Amino acid sequence: MESSSAQGGADGRVAPAWDGDAPSEYPAGRDDVPRTSITSFTEQDEVESTHVPSTSASSVELSIDSDMSDADSALGIDGGRASSSASVASSLYRFVEEFGRTYHRYKEGKYFLPNDEQEQGRLDLQHAIALRILDGNLGLAPVDKPHRVLDIGTGTGIWAIEFADQNPESEVLGSDLSPIQPDYVPANCRFEIDDAEDEWTYGQKFDYVHGRYMCTSIFDFPKLFGQIYDSLNPGGWVEFQETVIDFQAVDETLEGTALRRWNDDLLEGIRRAGRDALSPFGFAAKMIDAGFKNVQQRKFAVPSTPWARGRNQKILGAMQMTNNLEGVQGITMKIFTQVLGWTREEAELLLVDVRRDMADRNIHAYLTM
Repeated sequence: MESSSAQGGADGRVAPAWDGDAPSEYPAGRDDVPRTSITSFTEQDEVESTHVPSTSASSVELSIDSDMSDADSALGIDGGRASSSASVASSLYRFVEEFGRTYHRYKEGKYFLPNDEQEQGRLDLQHAIALRILDGNLGLAPVDKPHRVLDIGTGTGIWAIEFADQNPESEVLGSDLSPIQPDYVPANCRFEIDDAEDEWTYGQKFDYVHGRYMCTSIFDFPKLFGQIYDSLNPGGWVEFQETVIDFQAVDETLEGTALRRWNDDLLEGIRRAGRDALSPFGFAAKMIDAGFKNVQQRKFAVPSTPWARGRNQKILGAMQMTNNLEGVQGITMKIFTQVLGWTREEAELLLVDVRRDMADRNIHAYLTM
């Protein structure tokens, strides 16, 4: 694992080490930012800035394991909305069915991925991956006993539930387009169906706003950050944990693969659909423009399979490989057929080769959180 951090609008990048001799740093500059993922957190501007130390996860490099014979054995392994929220009507539970999957009905079509049990399991796996990367922490922002907490794009609600369990003094609200959260939750946690891009009409302000894996869902991040800023108490924090779906590699093994071709087409499809999959690289500047200060970023490289040296990297790589394989059909079908104009058969045929590459440990690819 490799990490880098940048304060404010800095766009420098650090690449994983490979074979011990590769240069570890790329030139700074917006055009040189790798298409990976970013964890960003920032403070509302009416209090003193606070330095946030790096976590222990932020100093580990990825190194290729040339001996793959033991790869498997190494794993061991009140304040709610006044009017803009949708009521949990029975019709919202009658999900849309396409491609053998189910999708959200409220604001139908806005979110690309399904919401069925397979996808819910994958979302919980993504949560486990994030916890492993962040040393078991739910976030990096230095929040101290926040009274009111908002988790936008809450998905299965697992982050909100765990935060509520760990912070019984907090009131935690999770919002999402899909009503897929469990019924039995901590007393200080609740959920609502909502679109984070609608006008915010919360009756009270928050101390901490959290969002994760939102970059392919949001059309207008400057507007969203502005609404978050206006909805935070002085000294409150916002934190986004993002994954940009663009594989990079420490060597040339990704070039010419079906995975690379699919990834390029996917990014183009997301762009045509009005979203910017690379938007996290501009989060810092956009947060500053919204009025925040003490803006900080961390980057964590995650191997795409168990190709990297070290037990922890193999576990992380195995988890990420499963995440990729479980999610690739869901993220592909709507974009390729409804945006790029492929037939369903063409998309399914491509996925055969993409899945093969996603499970190939000889492709030394990584994503970054």
